[in-house]
Amino acid sequence: MAYRVVWSRRASEDMAAIADYIAADSPTYAGIVVKKIVNQTRALSRFPRSGRKVPEFDSEEIRELLVYSYRVIYRLEEPEVVIAAVIHGKRML
Repeated sequence: MAYRVVWSRRASEDMAAIADYIAADSPTYAGIVVKKIVNQTRALSRFPRSGRKVPEFDSEEIRELLVYSYRVIYRLEEPEVVIAAVIHGKRML
């Protein structure tokens, strides 16, 4: 069964902030990073448990993908995968 990947408002705002921050130095690299993150999340529709469990939580339903230096935090809410946040790996969750 394929899941539907849904972005929360917070995750969308995180992506916009990341793109703006990187674009200040390199618009090209900003596009590459955003594209890579989006492409990784698309794979979750077929493989929703492919990310690891988030170490800060003791839940099989809260998982993350690591893309470059970013953590893509998501929740499994059948039949959806909800992208909850995209944060830099050095930030506190």
